[in-house]
Amino acid sequence: MNTIARAIDALNEGFGRLIAPLLAVITLIVIYDIAARFFIGRPSDWAFDVTKMLFGAHFMLMAAYGLRHHAHVEVDVLKRLLTRRKQAALELLGYLLFFVPFIWMLLTFGWAFFERSFSRGETTYGMMSIPVYPVKGVIVVAALLLLLQAIAIVIRACGELRKEGAA
Repeated sequence: MNTIARAIDALNEGFGRLIAPLLAVITLIVIYDIAARFFIGRPSDWAFDVTKMLFGAHFMLMAAYGLRHHAHVEVDVLKRLLTRRKQAALELLGYLLFFVPFIWMLLTFGWAFFERSFSRGETTYGMMSIPVYPVKGVIVVAALLLLLQAIAIVIRACGELRKEGAA
């Protein structure tokens, strides 16, 4: 089971490292748009829509990487006072009761959101009609990566409960 958890960690680590440089691309597009506005007196027709979509994709795709590195906000005031076994039990309970059902809903509704956008050929309303469905598809990918990372966390919590129970 730890092999599965490590594989999930490696997947999200690799994916996070692959997606992280997207922020530099977004920055370059913004700089280009500012320069065009300043020197030519006219912003590009596409930069705002592209940066908005890329930033949304970046934010969503980095969520599992953040969860893997415990970068999300946690209220652990009481958790720190508990034993490791009770911490693992609380984590297991929290993920199974709250996190996994939320991610399941995100997957279900995200897929419907993507599918509707794809079937209609939805595009942006700007001067350039940029397809929107790829960004909506990112919701599904991000939810899958988050679900996998939650599985890794649950595997570790179960391992901690078994280890403490055997001692």
